[in-house]
Formats: sequence, structure tokens, C-alpha cells
Amino acid sequence: MAQTKIEEIMDAIPESDFILQTNGTLLDRMGPNYVNRFESIFVSLDGNETITDLYRGNGTYKKVMGNLKKIRENGYSGEIVARMTVAEATEICTQVLELTMNPLISAVHWQLDALFWQNDYPKREFSRWTRESYNPGVRNLVQEWVKHMEDSGEVWSLYPFVGVTDSLLKEKPSRLRCGAGWCVFNIQTDGHITPCPVMAGMRDYYLGNIMRDDPRRLRTVSVREPCTNCDLFSLCGGRCLYANVTRLWGTEGFNEVCQTVRNLITSLKEALPKIQKLLQDGKIELANFEKLHHNGCEVIP
Repeated sequence: MAQTKIEEIMDAIPESDFILQTNGTLLDRMGPNYVNRFESIFVSLDGNETITDLYRGNGTYKKVMGNLKKIRENGYSGEIVARMTVAEATEICTQVLELTMNPLISAVHWQLDALFWQNDYPKREFSRWTRESYNPGVRNLVQEWVKHMEDSGEVWSLYPFVGVTDSLLKEKPSRLRCGAGWCVFNIQTDGHITPCPVMAGMRDYYLGNIMRDDPRRLRTVSVREPCTNCDLFSLCGGRCLYANVTRLWGTEGFNEVCQTVRNLITSLKEALPKIQKLLQDGKIELANFEKLHHNGCEVIP
């Protein structure tokens, strides 16, 4: 079988650390000698079989789970992160817990299907869903997360929760948490360097070119108002540079998404005393919240 482009790259720079983001449907085509070199594998799973197949097509869930089982059996011991796309059909607490309980999966991250590609905000029930389902679901999930710590001494690796809680515990502010535009960069096929893959073609945000520019001297960019004037900016970091720049949903839609972030951070702040007590009692450790930074995970949904 001919080498894939991924395998060619891994052979060309063998001393590098590798992280893969994939829909998971073709993982069975890569041999264990390559798969087992990935530090983390982010795979698209949106919850249980029903919700994943609703979003991604019939049979997707079983195909991906079969591939995850295969790579585990073939010796993969790294982190498998279920990367969820979350929209109006999602009941967040139920679906995150479904994935968290799966022994094949190490961690869970979710990203709201919002502020991307087009202004579809007027056509959707996003506002009602966030108010009636998503925001209450996040609050319930925080409670389940802390209760599990109390009962078992285990901290579930839910990226939005551990990332923000780590900052709260250390009182350490964060810039844009995915790192886009200041410490993480994307290289296009033409050599141009952008803050992230979704900003391809946005020439005002090209930061250099690998053919001519010193990577140690790249121009950097960051989010602008209203994020920089927000009281939660040091914890949120700005959520998403692309969304901050494009504002595809207008002011109302942009603010609606911001309220989901405020709800998440407020819920974690309210849970912080219990978490601090568990740390003081030695039930859990600070290291449980120290996930790998800038690995392509946005942290803020």
C-alpha cells in the first residue's frame, strides 16, 4: 500500500511530536507504527450513536468506534479526545457523559456550531436552545463533574472545564486559548502562514510565508473589542479570532454566544470552593487540571 501524505511527513521529521485531528473514519488505513506515534488524536464524535449519526450520517458512529477499538488493540496508548460539534439537537450534559463513560475515550471537548460560515442566526432556534437547554445543561454537567471528583477522586478530562478551572485555581490569565495568531499558526499549501485553518484566504491576516520569512519573527495578531473590554476576557481569552473578526451573526448573535461562555465560567467559579476543598484534602491533585496547552483544542466552546 502506498504511503499516505501523513506518513511521508512523519518519516521526514521523525523527532517531532504529532497530534491528529480527524473524523476518524479512515483511521483503520494507517498502520500502528504511525498511529502509535501520535500524542493525541482528536476524533469527531458528537455524543451517542443517535446524535452523531444525525449530524454526520448513518453508520458514522459505529465506523469511528470500531476504528478507535482497533487502534487501542494495536497498542495506541495516547490520548483520544472526542471532539463534539454541538447544536440545537444536542442535550449537552447527556451527550458529554455518554462519551466520558466510554472506555475508549480519554477526554471530551465540544465546540458550538455558531458564528461560522454564514449568517444563519435568524433561521435557527439558537437563542431558545441556549436559554432552555444548553446553558442549564452546562450547569448540570459542572455539578456532575464535581460530584464525580467527590465520589471517586477522579477528574474527568472535559477540556472546557479543566482548562478554565486550572486558570481559576492558579489565578493565571490566558490569551486566546487555542493559541491562534500568537503561538499557534497554520501553513497553507501555498506557504502562507495564517492564524488558523479557517482564516485561509483572509489576506489581511496572513502573517508570513515559509518560503521567505523567519518563523521566529512572525507578525502576531489578537482579538479586538468587544472581547478586550469584557470582564471575563482574562479567563475566556477571546474565544475565537475568526468569529471576533467576521461577526457573521451580528451583534445580537455574537452576544448570545458570549452569554454561553459567561454561563460556563460562572458555573465553574461557583464550583471552585468545592474543588479547592478536594485539593486541600488530597482527594484530587492540581496536575489533574493541567492539560496539554495549544494542541489545537479551543478550550472555550
